[in-house]
Amino acid sequence: MPPTIESEEHKALRAAVSALGKRHGRTFDREALWSEAAKLGYLGVNLPEEYGGGGGGVSELSIVLEELGAAGCPLLMMVVSPAICGTVIARFGTEAQKREWLPALADGTRTMAFGITEPDAGSNSHRITTTARRDPASGDWLLTGRKVFISGVDIADATLIVGRTEDSRTGRLKPCLFIVPRDAEGFHRRQIDMELQAAEKQFELTLDDVRLPADALVGDEDAGLLQLFAGLNPERIMTAAFAIGMGRYALAQAITYARDRTVWNTPIGAHQAIAHPLAQAHIDLELARLMMQKAAHLYDAGDDVGAGEAANMAKYAAGEACVKAVDQAVHTLGGNGLTREFGLASLITAARVARIAPVSREMILNYVSHQTLGLPKSY
Repeated sequence: MPPTIESEEHKALRAAVSALGKRHGRTFDREALWSEAAKLGYLGVNLPEEYGGGGGGVSELSIVLEELGAAGCPLLMMVVSPAICGTVIARFGTEAQKREWLPALADGTRTMAFGITEPDAGSNSHRITTTARRDPASGDWLLTGRKVFISGVDIADATLIVGRTEDSRTGRLKPCLFIVPRDAEGFHRRQIDMELQAAEKQFELTLDDVRLPADALVGDEDAGLLQLFAGLNPERIMTAAFAIGMGRYALAQAITYARDRTVWNTPIGAHQAIAHPLAQAHIDLELARLMMQKAAHLYDAGDDVGAGEAANMAKYAAGEACVKAVDQAVHTLGGNGLTREFGLASLITAARVARIAPVSREMILNYVSHQTLGLPKSY
């Protein structure tokens, strides 16, 4: 799938990351690949140069994740640590927070998880019940609440937690973001037993009056929604990159097999029943990539509203394209598609993640129907 509308710099980045991914392959060691990608400057390519990053944007970071995925070795924490947390801190963090976190996130020596989803809130971020209140005596923050399906908490040095504080003027709760160290007292985690096998584990978090200093708050206490969505748009774009890379990997396996597998003296790829569905999968992945590139371009240009719409569409399109590509790849290989040798069977489950997280396709359709089309809400 050679890109035709990318700059020479983007093409060179794509080729270099592809070579890195192919060296590691689908049996990759997560820590080794993370370390090498960091040393080559890929993990922090979106972070500001003055803090050790590459000075690029989500456009460049999405290329890195997509190409690693296409080689069979995606790094899921790239969605979280540099894309969400790094972006939020770079845009809204204090100078001290930037100095403490951005260079370490860029060089891979530290990682940060992201905690927003709650057991009872689901996709409705306005119903988050994790609350933060100030200790009037010390000025510290006290966080109480629960989070669920939080990736990589065990390997992250801290978690960027989305909580809510009370507005003294209105009494209403408003979202705020806090950096919670992994070893903070009262910060507990329980691993969720997932059928999906991935290097990054999923956790339920409990915050029991976790005491944090005043400077654990990221950004302005009164600009919570703006800061929150500054992280959620890159999350959707990077999830699209994750899905497109996975779909490309599955499709490449199927294409190779369809060329080589011969029945009745003819490669099975010569039959339209095999060839056409693979061609359709390729088209769908290419279309999803174009929307992802549009979303990344808008976000990097500072158009948060336009990026929000495009990022949701990109995530939707990529999730659908990925699932279809994986399914078709498995069917192309037949019984071999379920063997460990070809590495496709595990993608049947993994591909569904892009449909579900970080926001379901149904919620994206809700967003497009009332935000883009102007139709009334159903909820």
